[in-house]
Amino acid sequence: MSITLTENAAKQIEKQLQKRGVGIGLKLGVKVSGCSGFSYVLDYAEEKASNETVFEQYGVKVLVKEDDLDKLDGIELDYVKEGINEAFKFNNPNATGECGCGESFSV
Repeated sequence: MSITLTENAAKQIEKQLQKRGVGIGLKLGVKVSGCSGFSYVLDYAEEKASNETVFEQYGVKVLVKEDDLDKLDGIELDYVKEGINEAFKFNNPNATGECGCGESFSV
């Protein structure tokens, strides 16, 4: 099982955690949603739950619920700037399709 961060994503997560002042990392998950089946969920992690696996890169922790690992295994989380827009980008090898707006995916 692997979840990877680009250096840009790690820097952005660290920046947000410092700005927030609390938290141990970022929670990455999925929920049933959108026109393709699933959407990504990002949240701050205050502590590690017993059903979460921790991945760490560049000194930043990403916590994933064990139930979501099959949909997220191998994903690369990036942070990109395109023109005036900035956002996390999900490079998920498990996704078999995405909706037109890019908000949801299928596996």
